[in-house]
Amino acid sequence: MPIVFIIIGSIIMVGNIIAYYRFIENSTDVMLSGKRGESIWEKIGLGLLVFFLVGYLGVAIAGEPDYLVAGILFFGAIFVSLVLMLMYHLVDTLKDRSLELTETLVGVIEARDPNLNGHSRNVQKLCMCLYEYLPAGLKAGINPVNFEYAALLHDVGKLGVPEAILNKPGPLNSEEWEIMRQHPKIAMDLLKTFPSFEEIKDWILYHHERIDGKGYYGLPMESIPMAARMIAVCDTYSAITMSRSYKAGRSHEEAIEIIRDAAGSQLDPAIVAVFVMIPKEKLVACMPEAIDLNQ
Repeated sequence: MPIVFIIIGSIIMVGNIIAYYRFIENSTDVMLSGKRGESIWEKIGLGLLVFFLVGYLGVAIAGEPDYLVAGILFFGAIFVSLVLMLMYHLVDTLKDRSLELTETLVGVIEARDPNLNGHSRNVQKLCMCLYEYLPAGLKAGINPVNFEYAALLHDVGKLGVPEAILNKPGPLNSEEWEIMRQHPKIAMDLLKTFPSFEEIKDWILYHHERIDGKGYYGLPMESIPMAARMIAVCDTYSAITMSRSYKAGRSHEEAIEIIRDAAGSQLDPAIVAVFVMIPKEKLVACMPEAIDLNQ
Protein backbone atom coordinates (compact mmCIF):
# COMPACT_ATOMS: atom_id res chain seq x y z
CA MET A 1 0.00 0.00 0.00
CA PRO A 2 2.73 2.61 0.74
CA ILE A 3 4.13 2.09 -2.74
CA VAL A 4 0.83 3.29 -4.23
CA PHE A 5 1.14 6.65 -2.44
CA ILE A 6 4.68 7.03 -3.74
CA ILE A 7 3.65 6.22 -7.32
CA ILE A 8 0.81 8.75 -7.13
CA GLY A 9 3.25 11.28 -5.65
CA SER A 10 5.65 10.61 -8.54
CA ILE A 11 2.89 11.28 -11.07
CA ILE A 12 2.02 14.53 -9.28
CA MET A 13 5.70 15.54 -9.35
CA VAL A 14 5.83 14.97 -13.11
CA GLY A 15 2.87 17.35 -13.40
CA ASN A 16 4.65 19.81 -11.11
CA ILE A 17 7.76 19.78 -13.31
CA ILE A 18 5.66 20.44 -16.42
CA ALA A 19 3.75 23.24 -14.65
CA TYR A 20 6.98 24.83 -13.40
CA TYR A 21 8.57 24.67 -16.85
CA ARG A 22 5.52 26.38 -18.36
CA PHE A 23 5.66 28.98 -15.61
CA ILE A 24 9.26 29.80 -16.55
CA GLU A 25 8.36 29.95 -20.25
CA ASN A 26 5.50 32.34 -19.50
CA SER A 27 7.68 34.51 -17.29
CA THR A 28 9.57 36.11 -20.17
CA ASP A 29 7.09 38.92 -20.80
CA VAL A 30 7.56 42.59 -19.96
CA MET A 31 5.94 42.32 -16.53
CA LEU A 32 8.03 39.40 -15.27
CA SER A 33 11.38 39.73 -17.01
CA GLY A 34 13.90 40.25 -14.25
CA LYS A 35 17.61 40.53 -13.73
CA ARG A 36 20.02 38.40 -15.70
CA GLY A 37 21.00 36.21 -12.76
CA GLU A 38 17.43 35.17 -11.99
CA SER A 39 17.44 32.61 -14.81
CA ILE A 40 20.08 30.66 -12.87
CA TRP A 41 17.74 30.29 -9.89
CA GLU A 42 14.94 29.22 -12.20
CA LYS A 43 17.16 26.46 -13.57
CA ILE A 44 18.20 25.42 -10.06
CA GLY A 45 14.53 25.18 -9.09
CA LEU A 46 13.78 23.02 -12.10
CA GLY A 47 16.81 20.84 -11.35
CA LEU A 48 15.65 20.31 -7.76
CA LEU A 49 12.20 19.22 -8.90
CA VAL A 50 13.76 16.70 -11.28
CA PHE A 51 16.08 15.52 -8.47
CA PHE A 52 13.09 14.95 -6.16
CA LEU A 53 11.27 13.05 -8.91
CA VAL A 54 14.29 10.75 -9.32
CA GLY A 55 14.23 10.24 -5.56
CA TYR A 56 10.56 9.30 -5.66
CA LEU A 57 11.19 6.79 -8.41
CA GLY A 58 14.25 5.41 -6.61
CA VAL A 59 12.27 4.78 -3.43
CA ALA A 60 9.42 3.23 -5.41
CA ILE A 61 11.70 0.86 -7.34
CA ALA A 62 14.49 -0.04 -4.94
CA GLY A 63 13.20 0.79 -1.48
CA GLU A 64 10.71 -0.70 0.91
CA PRO A 65 9.00 2.42 2.25
CA ASP A 66 6.72 2.41 5.26
CA TYR A 67 3.59 4.53 5.65
CA LEU A 68 5.51 7.43 7.20
CA VAL A 69 7.95 7.76 4.29
CA ALA A 70 5.17 7.24 1.76
CA GLY A 71 3.04 9.89 3.44
CA ILE A 72 5.87 12.42 3.57
CA LEU A 73 6.62 11.93 -0.14
CA PHE A 74 2.95 12.00 -1.16
CA PHE A 75 2.03 15.13 0.77
CA GLY A 76 5.33 16.73 -0.26
CA ALA A 77 4.22 16.46 -3.90
CA ILE A 78 0.83 17.93 -2.95
CA PHE A 79 2.57 20.82 -1.18
CA VAL A 80 4.67 21.63 -4.26
CA SER A 81 1.47 21.65 -6.36
CA LEU A 82 -0.16 24.11 -3.97
CA VAL A 83 2.90 26.40 -4.06
CA LEU A 84 2.87 26.39 -7.87
CA MET A 85 -0.85 27.18 -7.93
CA LEU A 86 -0.24 30.10 -5.56
CA MET A 87 2.60 31.36 -7.79
CA TYR A 88 0.36 31.26 -10.85
CA HIS A 89 -2.39 33.12 -9.00
CA LEU A 90 -0.05 35.83 -7.73
CA VAL A 91 1.52 36.32 -11.16
CA ASP A 92 -1.88 36.54 -12.87
CA THR A 93 -2.98 39.09 -10.27
CA LEU A 94 0.21 41.11 -10.82
CA LYS A 95 -0.33 41.15 -14.57
CA ASP A 96 -3.97 42.19 -14.23
CA ARG A 97 -3.18 45.02 -11.81
CA SER A 98 -0.21 46.23 -13.87
CA LEU A 99 -2.29 46.28 -17.04
CA GLU A 100 -5.04 48.20 -15.25
CA LEU A 101 -2.51 50.79 -14.06
CA THR A 102 -1.06 51.11 -17.57
CA GLU A 103 -4.53 51.56 -19.04
CA THR A 104 -5.23 54.28 -16.48
CA LEU A 105 -1.96 56.02 -17.38
CA VAL A 106 -2.78 55.85 -21.09
CA GLY A 107 -6.25 57.24 -20.35
CA VAL A 108 -4.71 60.23 -18.57
CA ILE A 109 -2.33 60.81 -21.48
CA GLU A 110 -5.12 60.54 -24.06
CA ALA A 111 -7.25 63.03 -22.13
CA ARG A 112 -4.89 65.71 -23.51
CA ASP A 113 -6.08 64.91 -27.02
CA PRO A 114 -9.80 64.61 -27.80
CA ASN A 115 -8.84 63.00 -31.11
CA LEU A 116 -6.95 60.26 -29.32
CA ASN A 117 -9.22 59.50 -26.39
CA GLY A 118 -10.03 55.77 -26.46
CA HIS A 119 -7.82 55.06 -29.48
CA SER A 120 -5.02 53.24 -27.65
CA ARG A 121 -7.47 51.00 -25.81
CA ASN A 122 -9.22 50.31 -29.10
CA VAL A 123 -5.95 49.34 -30.80
CA GLN A 124 -5.05 47.14 -27.83
CA LYS A 125 -8.30 45.18 -28.13
CA LEU A 126 -8.04 44.95 -31.91
CA CYS A 127 -4.48 43.65 -31.65
CA MET A 128 -5.43 40.92 -29.20
CA CYS A 129 -8.33 39.96 -31.43
CA LEU A 130 -5.98 39.78 -34.43
CA TYR A 131 -3.46 37.77 -32.37
CA GLU A 132 -6.20 35.24 -31.62
CA TYR A 133 -6.96 34.69 -35.31
CA LEU A 134 -3.42 34.90 -36.69
CA PRO A 135 -1.84 31.56 -37.74
CA ALA A 136 0.86 30.24 -35.43
CA GLY A 137 3.54 30.73 -38.07
CA LEU A 138 2.95 34.49 -38.28
CA LYS A 139 2.80 35.16 -34.55
CA ALA A 140 5.69 32.84 -33.65
CA GLY A 141 7.99 34.44 -31.10
CA ILE A 142 5.50 37.18 -30.15
CA ASN A 143 4.65 36.95 -26.47
CA PRO A 144 0.95 37.92 -26.11
CA VAL A 145 1.55 39.93 -22.92
CA ASN A 146 4.39 41.87 -24.56
CA PHE A 147 2.21 42.43 -27.62
CA GLU A 148 -0.69 43.72 -25.55
CA TYR A 149 1.52 46.26 -23.79
CA ALA A 150 3.08 47.38 -27.08
CA ALA A 151 -0.37 47.91 -28.59
CA LEU A 152 -1.58 49.84 -25.56
CA LEU A 153 1.53 52.03 -25.42
CA HIS A 154 2.02 52.55 -29.17
CA ASP A 155 0.99 56.22 -28.98
CA VAL A 156 2.45 57.04 -25.56
CA GLY A 157 5.02 59.23 -27.35
CA LYS A 158 2.28 61.76 -28.08
CA LEU A 159 2.83 62.82 -24.49
CA GLY A 160 5.76 64.80 -25.92
CA VAL A 161 3.76 66.43 -28.71
CA PRO A 162 2.43 69.96 -28.01
CA GLU A 163 -1.29 70.12 -27.28
CA ALA A 164 -1.72 72.81 -29.93
CA ILE A 165 -0.80 70.19 -32.52
CA LEU A 166 -2.73 67.36 -30.89
CA ASN A 167 -5.89 69.46 -30.61
CA LYS A 168 -5.72 71.23 -33.96
CA PRO A 169 -9.21 70.98 -35.52
CA GLY A 170 -7.96 70.22 -38.98
CA PRO A 171 -5.12 68.68 -41.01
CA LEU A 172 -1.56 69.45 -39.89
CA ASN A 173 0.83 71.53 -41.97
CA SER A 174 4.22 70.12 -42.97
CA GLU A 175 6.03 71.54 -39.93
CA GLU A 176 3.42 70.27 -37.50
CA TRP A 177 3.35 66.91 -39.20
CA GLU A 178 7.12 66.59 -38.82
CA ILE A 179 6.71 67.11 -35.07
CA MET A 180 3.88 64.57 -34.94
CA ARG A 181 6.06 62.03 -36.74
CA GLN A 182 8.46 62.11 -33.79
CA HIS A 183 5.99 60.44 -31.40
CA PRO A 184 7.27 56.86 -31.94
CA LYS A 185 10.83 58.04 -31.18
CA ILE A 186 9.59 59.90 -28.09
CA ALA A 187 7.82 56.72 -26.94
CA MET A 188 11.04 54.74 -27.32
CA ASP A 189 12.95 57.36 -25.32
CA LEU A 190 10.35 57.17 -22.54
CA LEU A 191 10.43 53.38 -22.39
CA LYS A 192 14.20 52.94 -22.60
CA THR A 193 14.45 53.70 -18.89
CA PHE A 194 12.57 50.44 -18.25
CA PRO A 195 14.81 47.48 -19.16
CA SER A 196 11.83 45.11 -19.15
CA PHE A 197 10.36 46.99 -22.14
CA GLU A 198 13.46 46.40 -24.27
CA GLU A 199 11.76 43.82 -26.51
CA ILE A 200 8.71 45.92 -27.37
CA LYS A 201 10.48 49.24 -28.06
CA ASP A 202 11.04 48.47 -31.75
CA TRP A 203 7.45 47.27 -32.10
CA ILE A 204 6.32 50.74 -31.02
CA LEU A 205 9.05 52.67 -32.85
CA TYR A 206 8.24 51.08 -36.22
CA HIS A 207 4.45 50.77 -36.09
CA HIS A 208 4.16 53.53 -38.74
CA GLU A 209 6.50 51.81 -41.21
CA ARG A 210 5.09 50.89 -44.61
CA ILE A 211 5.63 47.65 -46.50
CA ASP A 212 6.77 49.62 -49.56
CA GLY A 213 9.51 51.31 -47.52
CA LYS A 214 7.88 54.76 -47.48
CA GLY A 215 7.19 54.88 -43.74
CA TYR A 216 8.59 57.18 -41.07
CA TYR A 217 12.02 55.53 -41.13
CA GLY A 218 11.99 54.00 -44.61
CA LEU A 219 12.45 50.41 -43.43
CA PRO A 220 11.88 47.64 -46.02
CA MET A 221 9.26 45.02 -45.22
CA GLU A 222 11.71 42.37 -44.00
CA SER A 223 13.17 44.79 -41.43
CA ILE A 224 9.83 45.71 -39.88
CA PRO A 225 9.05 43.57 -36.79
CA MET A 226 5.99 41.36 -37.29
CA ALA A 227 4.38 42.81 -34.16
CA ALA A 228 4.80 46.34 -35.55
CA ARG A 229 3.10 45.27 -38.79
CA MET A 230 0.21 43.85 -36.79
CA ILE A 231 -0.16 47.05 -34.77
CA ALA A 232 -0.10 49.03 -38.03
CA VAL A 233 -3.14 47.17 -39.38
CA CYS A 234 -5.13 47.61 -36.16
CA ASP A 235 -4.04 51.24 -35.82
CA THR A 236 -5.21 51.93 -39.36
CA TYR A 237 -8.63 50.34 -38.76
CA SER A 238 -9.05 52.32 -35.54
CA ALA A 239 -8.01 55.59 -37.18
CA ILE A 240 -10.53 55.07 -39.99
CA THR A 241 -13.50 54.08 -37.85
CA MET A 242 -13.09 56.50 -34.92
CA SER A 243 -14.29 60.08 -35.26
CA ARG A 244 -11.85 62.99 -35.13
CA SER A 245 -12.40 66.72 -34.70
CA TYR A 246 -11.74 67.11 -38.43
CA LYS A 247 -13.55 64.03 -39.76
CA ALA A 248 -16.36 61.61 -39.04
CA GLY A 249 -15.66 57.96 -38.41
CA ARG A 250 -16.18 55.60 -41.35
CA SER A 251 -18.20 52.38 -41.30
CA HIS A 252 -16.70 48.93 -40.74
CA GLU A 253 -17.26 48.02 -44.38
CA GLU A 254 -15.52 51.17 -45.61
CA ALA A 255 -12.59 50.55 -43.27
CA ILE A 256 -12.17 46.98 -44.48
CA GLU A 257 -12.20 48.14 -48.10
CA ILE A 258 -9.57 50.80 -47.41
CA ILE A 259 -7.38 48.29 -45.57
CA ARG A 260 -7.67 45.83 -48.47
CA ASP A 261 -6.55 48.57 -50.85
CA ALA A 262 -3.55 49.36 -48.60
CA ALA A 263 -2.35 45.74 -48.55
CA GLY A 264 1.02 45.38 -50.26
CA SER A 265 1.84 49.09 -50.10
CA GLN A 266 1.17 50.39 -46.62
CA LEU A 267 0.15 47.17 -44.83
CA ASP A 268 1.40 43.58 -44.77
CA PRO A 269 -0.91 41.61 -47.12
CA ALA A 270 -0.62 38.41 -45.06
CA ILE A 271 -1.82 40.18 -41.93
CA VAL A 272 -4.52 42.06 -43.83
CA ALA A 273 -5.81 38.76 -45.22
CA VAL A 274 -6.36 37.52 -41.67
CA PHE A 275 -7.73 40.80 -40.31
CA VAL A 276 -10.46 41.20 -42.95
CA MET A 277 -11.71 37.67 -42.21
CA ILE A 278 -12.32 38.42 -38.52
CA PRO A 279 -16.09 38.58 -37.91
CA LYS A 280 -17.44 42.12 -37.91
CA GLU A 281 -19.02 41.74 -34.47
CA LYS A 282 -15.62 40.87 -33.00
CA LEU A 283 -14.03 44.06 -34.33
CA VAL A 284 -17.03 46.23 -33.45
CA ALA A 285 -16.87 44.94 -29.87
CA CYS A 286 -13.35 46.40 -29.61
CA MET A 287 -14.61 49.94 -30.11
CA PRO A 288 -14.85 52.15 -27.00
CA GLU A 289 -18.40 52.25 -25.69
CA ALA A 290 -19.48 50.01 -28.60
CA ILE A 291 -19.54 52.84 -31.20
CA ASP A 292 -21.94 52.01 -34.02
CA LEU A 293 -19.99 51.27 -37.20
CA ASN A 294 -23.12 50.96 -39.33
CA GLN A 295 -23.42 54.72 -39.57
